[in-house]
Amino acid sequence: MAANTGQRGPDNQWLAKLEEDILEPELPIVDPHHHLWLRNDYTYLMPQLAADLASGHNIVATVYAECHSMYRAEGVRSQRSLGETEFVRGQAAMSASGEFGPTRACDVMFGNVDLTLGGAVETLLDQHIEASGGRFRGVRLSSGWHPDEKIANVAAQAHLLIDRRVDDAVSALSRRNLSLDCWLYHPQLDEVAQLADAHPDLTLILNHVGTPILGGPYKGKTDAVFAQWKAAIARVSQRENVLIKLGALPIRMPSYQGDRTLPPGSEEVAAAWRPWVETCIEAFGPARSMYESNFPVQKRWCSYQVCWNAFKRISSGASLSEKADLFAGTAARAYRIQNLL
Repeated sequence: MAANTGQRGPDNQWLAKLEEDILEPELPIVDPHHHLWLRNDYTYLMPQLAADLASGHNIVATVYAECHSMYRAEGVRSQRSLGETEFVRGQAAMSASGEFGPTRACDVMFGNVDLTLGGAVETLLDQHIEASGGRFRGVRLSSGWHPDEKIANVAAQAHLLIDRRVDDAVSALSRRNLSLDCWLYHPQLDEVAQLADAHPDLTLILNHVGTPILGGPYKGKTDAVFAQWKAAIARVSQRENVLIKLGALPIRMPSYQGDRTLPPGSEEVAAAWRPWVETCIEAFGPARSMYESNFPVQKRWCSYQVCWNAFKRISSGASLSEKADLFAGTAARAYRIQNLL
């Protein structure tokens, strides 16, 4: 049974509230990728997160993903992202009070540090670890870059992930047993493999199934993109120190002929995501794969209930041990979440 109560957000996309019966409601879940922010167009802080966490799935803990939230307004530029780490510590304290439900929300986090500072990040990393109250588990580097002007570049330069300065900074991460989350576009996937080879002791976590580009110069070329992406995913997966997050994929392509007046349900989401997700799980295995909500970004297209129901539909044929990894175990190991179950 499902009820549509979706509302359009400021960008005319769905802040979806479609409600469904929960599949496998007892299955423990660690959500390894969500954000919190206060913005002019949309607020998503602990009360809003707690409402989603209470929507029926058994979310036992979450991992905060950096998103340039609550940076310090003043001070040394390289230290301003410490404001986000301090903010997350406060949100985690709110969750630990029990006033927002049983989930250990923001139990750990990964933040932002300018890795182009090279070896100079040593002190900054220690400051983040201290500011987090022990919750800081790593850094995310957003290195998405494409020469076509139709693609939004999230990095200031090409090949940032394998820049010598970043290489020096990554060595500092590895020495502290901190992980590196990587967000880039599918034509750049071999850079992840290069970095993994250079730092075999580093845990690299590939975000959003490697972000296949399906618009701009790739519009209408989904089959070709899938083939290129799949081959690159297979190459990256050969590096045992690389893990992958499953989520943040398109649901309705421009060619979609169905009813666009309501947000999609979990069957539609599962059907759209299954080829990409199953390819990743086959390549990496469940022990190096983890489902992610990517909320509140994903909230524009489907509800929290629907998102996790879709993942459960995709993995309906998996064994109990495989589900344990995909929904909680891999994330707990990757981010060193203790005393979870």
